Amino acid sequence: MDVTELSERIRADDPAMGLRAVGALHRLAEQVEAVSVALAREQGWTWEQIGDALGMSRQSVHAKYGK
Repeated sequence: MDVTELSERIRADDPAMGLRAVGALHRLAEQVEAVSVALAREQGWTWEQIGDALGMSRQSVHAKYGK
């Protein structure tokens, strides 16, 4: 689903279409977050720095992405 299709679904009167668009956005956000966390760790960021950037505790970020 591309940005134009997402935009159209968000404006649709059908809540099912809007909810599917929300799901797609959540999945995309999770992918971007995972890639960004991995990159930050590769660049030497601490779990605390990453947590601060995401508005999460370092423990939560580590539990989600730590090995």
